[in-house]
Amino acid sequence: MTYLPSRFYHSSASFIVLVGALFVLILAGCSSSSALDDDEEPENPAAEILTTAEGVEYVRTPDEHFANLPGFPYTAQYVEIDGLRQAYVEAGPADGEVVLLLHGQPSWSYLYRKMIPVLAEAGHRVIAMDHVGMGQSDKPIDIDYYSYLGHIDRLERFIQALGLQDITMFVQDWGSLIGLHVAGTHPEWFARLAVGDGMLPVIPAGVVPFPPVQNPDELDASLTAPFLGIPPQQPAFYDGCEPLGGGEGFFGDWMAYAMKSPTFTAGEVLEALTFFDLPDEEEAAYDAPFPSRLYMAGPRTFPSLINDVPGQNDDAWAGLGSYEKPFITIWATNDPGNLGGCEVQQALIDHVPGAEAQAHVRLPESSHFLQDDQGEEIAQRLNAFIDANPQP
Repeated sequence: MTYLPSRFYHSSASFIVLVGALFVLILAGCSSSSALDDDEEPENPAAEILTTAEGVEYVRTPDEHFANLPGFPYTAQYVEIDGLRQAYVEAGPADGEVVLLLHGQPSWSYLYRKMIPVLAEAGHRVIAMDHVGMGQSDKPIDIDYYSYLGHIDRLERFIQALGLQDITMFVQDWGSLIGLHVAGTHPEWFARLAVGDGMLPVIPAGVVPFPPVQNPDELDASLTAPFLGIPPQQPAFYDGCEPLGGGEGFFGDWMAYAMKSPTFTAGEVLEALTFFDLPDEEEAAYDAPFPSRLYMAGPRTFPSLINDVPGQNDDAWAGLGSYEKPFITIWATNDPGNLGGCEVQQALIDHVPGAEAQAHVRLPESSHFLQDDQGEEIAQRLNAFIDANPQP
């Protein structure tokens, strides 16, 4: 097997980026804001394990966990795919232009709570989907259920089930790895594309980007969060496009921590990788889908899915290279992972023809989860993007 380090590769044939990027962080010396102490395991309340007709065991987060979440008055709707509920929330007029919002890991559609009303008030039909295993979607409990191509397949079937057409799609983090693949292979479904701190990595077939996590279902309390040193109010990680201080971490550490740590929670990651301090009730809202570790197979496995990517994205990347419809990048200025770097944003701008002459931007006071830091601003920019690029 060939293992590659977490850095970026360029060639005349393609831009190859490894998502050692996703959470490779510059460590500071401050304390963690983890929701749990290092030696404390999440409680495991009794949960009903359900089974699909095909024998897939899953759990379903009780509705009461999503009641009265701050800033999120939306009621989930569902599409059933292979016996599992795929959740989404919707706002705005049913006949409005479709705006599809895709989250990454370990967030869910709550990440879009500041964007949804601004987009809906502009007359758009706004749909924010939860990937399987996340948010209000059903959660298979076997980590082997989850795969990169499986997430792609479910997004394609979700779009077809709802009959969505002429979509304006905004993607971030793993939402970009999934959504940009679908856009590159089905460009006719999309009227416009927007990306924030994301990429479609092209990795040669046969390469294993990172060593797989060994004994993935064994808890390991000795693992340390790779974002341990980031304080609630982020310091500056960049001077313009130049990283400031620190060293490069290793994505394999994040894979192992997410998979095996008994203290891993979604809220701690969102707190670390937002520019502003998250209020406790909002941090708790990010944890709401996951009452115990039994519910967390989806977020646990997402980082390890980078090893599913080699050989899968060549055609989709080529498709994006022919995408002439409007394409915009809206980036954070303080994302300490490589996805926040100017070179990643510029690679998309250079590769996608539809990016020419668009109002690309790097937003101040924003980090990896820029939708939480600058949601209203991003939504206003998307509204302006749609208005400036009407459909023929």
